[in-house]
Amino acid sequence: MTLWLLRHGEAEPRARSDAERALTEHGRKEVRRSAEHLRGRSFSHILVSPYLRAQQTAEIVREVLGLALPLTTVTWATPDDSVREAAHRLDDYPGDCLLVSHNPLLGNLSGLLIHGHLQQPLGLHTASLVVLEGEPVPGLMTLAALHHPR
Repeated sequence: MTLWLLRHGEAEPRARSDAERALTEHGRKEVRRSAEHLRGRSFSHILVSPYLRAQQTAEIVREVLGLALPLTTVTWATPDDSVREAAHRLDDYPGDCLLVSHNPLLGNLSGLLIHGHLQQPLGLHTASLVVLEGEPVPGLMTLAALHHPR
């Protein structure tokens, strides 16, 4: 399995709630640059946090890549959700997946899947893209690539 983890682009600093923070224009540009690393890839699923900035990020990826694959909103991928729960939930989505979410969840999830523990999270910027290969089990995935937008 290949698992792509994409952190949302830069978001507005304030909104009525954290879940309602929208992407900035700079954030939209970051996501378009990161999406280029996904060109030519195929996904079984595009999983996305319910937060607005993640939903907008996933829509930009679909637009850039010309994908018709629907977005699957998953409630377990918000910034404060359990990393171990997220890793466990990936089993529900066989095949190659793109997960669009947030930090600290994605940095911690990457570290858990690579190292098998939470002591070495990956440092992710906005719109960073992580590519992991292997079985989505803690400690059994390898880091194939890490892209940060310029």
